[in-house]
Amino acid sequence: MEALVARARATTKALRSRAMTMAKSFLSTTVATVRNHLLAWPQRISDLLIMFGTRKRSQIKRPIWTILLVSVASIFLTAVYFYLPRSSASCFLFDSEACGAYEGVATRELTDSETESKVVVKELLKTPPVHTKNPKIAFLFLTPGTLPFEKLWHAFFQGHEGRFSVYVHASKEKPTHVSRYFVGRDIHSESVAWGRISMVEAERRLLANGLLDPDNQHFVLLSESCVPVRHFEFVYNYLLYANVSFLDCFVDPGPHGNGRYIEHMLPEVEIKDFRKGSQWFSLKRRHAIIVMADNLYFTKFKHYCRPNMEGGRNCYADEHYLQTFFHMIDPGGIANWSVTYVDWSEGKWHPRSFAAVDITHDLLVKISSVTECPHYTSDAQRTLVITPCIWNGLQRPCYLFARKFYPETQEKLLKLFSNFTTF
Repeated sequence: MEALVARARATTKALRSRAMTMAKSFLSTTVATVRNHLLAWPQRISDLLIMFGTRKRSQIKRPIWTILLVSVASIFLTAVYFYLPRSSASCFLFDSEACGAYEGVATRELTDSETESKVVVKELLKTPPVHTKNPKIAFLFLTPGTLPFEKLWHAFFQGHEGRFSVYVHASKEKPTHVSRYFVGRDIHSESVAWGRISMVEAERRLLANGLLDPDNQHFVLLSESCVPVRHFEFVYNYLLYANVSFLDCFVDPGPHGNGRYIEHMLPEVEIKDFRKGSQWFSLKRRHAIIVMADNLYFTKFKHYCRPNMEGGRNCYADEHYLQTFFHMIDPGGIANWSVTYVDWSEGKWHPRSFAAVDITHDLLVKISSVTECPHYTSDAQRTLVITPCIWNGLQRPCYLFARKFYPETQEKLLKLFSNFTTF
């Protein structure tokens, strides 16, 4: 790690030196050009005076030329200051904090923690994935206690032994299992409170346990109210052969999006990078490792994204931490939608819950056929943000799982699962 950090700092120093050299060259050329133009001004002014009938005044007094030169120089410097802050040269010239981001040069000096974080993330992203002979999908269940849909998940897993792993984080009570696929799969769990950082800590705990098995190549987070809407073979191929992780991520300028941001996250997290999305992710192995490696951004959200923050704002880390983190470190590596369907059409604090009377063949066909992920912003405009579900360059169905389903729906779902090819 120390070697990586030293190399990063050396690279940063070299880039700064190169940028300074370029800046000096740019300034030297610019000053020479301006000087030549300024020296040519007396003759041009003289020519203009001659054109307008002032031939008798062949020269303009020296004080007037001094005033003209000072005025032109002042205009030039003002223009450079206000209109060229995006160039590295002008930023080095004026040392202006107003300089925006420009290609190749950082807008501010990174902290040691940021440098170390960027080095680790960069190296992990460059490392090619390790292919195993038996790649598996890790199913991470985040639940208060007993899983009400174990029978349904048993039917989903049956016949695919060796191609999946199960991990159960029960935060309130030890679950009772009815499926052999879940027996002995409980991990050490801690109490989880809705809207608190403990929710993210539980997610990390599940990822850490899943990463202990080198065959686990993809990690899916599920709740106790989640059900599959596709057969295992479809899910397996969809996730393992995808070139991205599936993480819901979008910009919400309203009070339940950017309105939750707090300035204490600076300098590492700026409001322009703050993102929102569903917590139900599906991550490639290298992204799961990066989550485990992160301490800097996780700590920021632990301290400054929680209920009852300054001004009465409620920030929920499970809806913002991973979304913002991956938008900052690897925006091209995530799909910007979740493979878990949730119905927010009722416009309430919680999504729609499905009862037994709602469970029909048509409902499952509808969910499994969606090819665009919709989001409504929380501002007054209620803007609809549509994200096409692009899988390896092709628009494909978005969802492999769905929530929230009441326990009473299990028997009807099992019947549909057995008798139809909807899944």
